[in-house]
Amino acid sequence: MLKRLTDYLDRNKVKYIAMAHSPAYTSEEIAAIAHLPGKEIAKTVMMKIEEKMTMIVLPASYMIDFSELRRVLAAQKTELATEDEFRGLFPECEVGAMPPFGNLFGIEVVVEKSLAMDQEIAFNAGTHNELLRMTYRDFDRLVKPRALSFGVPKRTHETDVEHLTL
Repeated sequence: MLKRLTDYLDRNKVKYIAMAHSPAYTSEEIAAIAHLPGKEIAKTVMMKIEEKMTMIVLPASYMIDFSELRRVLAAQKTELATEDEFRGLFPECEVGAMPPFGNLFGIEVVVEKSLAMDQEIAFNAGTHNELLRMTYRDFDRLVKPRALSFGVPKRTHETDVEHLTL
């Protein structure tokens, strides 16, 4: 468990549930193991927006529409960050398991608006076998993310190269 995160939540009097589970590396696996709908699992994608590292957060059941993301951010250049580019930013976390709390790491957070529709969200807690669940309201209050519409629900047979399925 990411102690920095749980200490932060405790200091801010946030109620949360911590869940241990067998190792899972995709948001779909986590949703199945935790018996939660994919729309309540928040996945974190690291991107460079105009060369600035940015944390993009969206429901597990969604994918990024890159054209729309560029449009809503009024950005010319958006690209996925490589693991080597962001690994050092989250020294306490397993690669790919960072929680959507970019504010704890000095990184801007952009969240897909549809996440705000749910009462609760769940997300990796720094490892591939730990999950935290809390209210979206508390998440929004602490992280203060930019909420924008840039995601689309996943389809079973996606072939559009402008979308990313994680």
